[in-house]
Amino acid sequence: MEKVNYLAFALPAFFIFLFIEYQVVKYKKRQDIFKYESSITNISIGIAERLLNLFISASFYSLFYYIYEHYALLNIPNTWYTWILLILATDLVWYWYHRLGHEVNLLWAAHIVHHQSEEFNLTVAARITVFQALIRNVFWCVLPWVGFHPSLVIFILLFHGVYSFFTHTQIVGKLGWLEYIFITPSLHGVHHASNEKYLDKNYGDVFVFWDKLFGTFQREEEKPKYGLTHPIKSYSFLWQHFHYYLEIFEAFKRANTLKDKIRIAFGSPALMDQEIRPELEKKWLPHKSNDFQFRYQVYLNIQIAFSFLLMCVMTYYYSNLDSITKFTGAVLILITLINCGALMEQRRWIYYLEYARIILVLSYVLTVYGYIELTFIPIMLAIVIEQIFKPSVWYKHNIINIK
Repeated sequence: MEKVNYLAFALPAFFIFLFIEYQVVKYKKRQDIFKYESSITNISIGIAERLLNLFISASFYSLFYYIYEHYALLNIPNTWYTWILLILATDLVWYWYHRLGHEVNLLWAAHIVHHQSEEFNLTVAARITVFQALIRNVFWCVLPWVGFHPSLVIFILLFHGVYSFFTHTQIVGKLGWLEYIFITPSLHGVHHASNEKYLDKNYGDVFVFWDKLFGTFQREEEKPKYGLTHPIKSYSFLWQHFHYYLEIFEAFKRANTLKDKIRIAFGSPALMDQEIRPELEKKWLPHKSNDFQFRYQVYLNIQIAFSFLLMCVMTYYYSNLDSITKFTGAVLILITLINCGALMEQRRWIYYLEYARIILVLSYVLTVYGYIELTFIPIMLAIVIEQIFKPSVWYKHNIINIK
């Protein structure tokens, strides 16, 4: 009997709620809440995280059970008050995971991606990297270690994730007395703001207790300005994931002592040399405005839809797929997402990603049908077509507007 993952049916709910939010935004005449390029980037990062999470989530669930069975400090029974204790404990662990993610450079390198967007809507909730997911799961190991049963932990984590999704919106204003208990969209919007008074505030995910207890609570008083204090100047899928790791590496090279290198790795992002990012941007990013006028916006939309649908299919059938199919599907989606970011950046090498996708698919088909020794044919075919018909010339002139 086929084993299927019914989580695949929950994934489209993201777009249903996103559609509802967008309709409300249009009704309220607040189109400024959405920016096409940023939303595409947010969704791309979310697709990549959900995809790569397929490969790691089962391992962490097994780890939860292993820790619980071998190292649990307590044997906490499954009673009604256990659920209350667990959701409070989960939120406390989240608070410290989240706070350290802002205060330790190596952790901030994974979390910074979530804060890069200069808009604040439901697409931002998807803006989680697989690196952040890995770190977060390590923190979650505390819960089975204390003695909470892994099945309860996994259920509460699902609830936790759903709740935090709905705090990333501007269509819900302040919620009065509820803000004395719960993190609301207004309070979480403060956390995403780069206003001086809002920095490093409201780390809680569900409850405000921990922020008030540890001195990081802040109500919304002035209009938030969303994004980083030093915004990145790129829609590149790769740059948004890895730019801060490059900054840390560059700071490492400039450090003279072991103490300085340790401070760079585990110190505060506020102590980083603020001149490093502009220097790296000058070196690695195209020197052009981000105000692109897309001639092929539909092409971008099709690529995002394709990536999302393929990710849903892989999620549904994941347990039944062989390793080659999993690898091919994952690489195909990642190349497509990189292509989307590169297209918005109008990078010259996008065209070769198109070839890479075609070669990958044809090689996969040949392998599946037992002709692995013929996988060189797609590469040779691509070379011949390029030499005879020069499709790269048309592509660069029409898709990425290079004259």
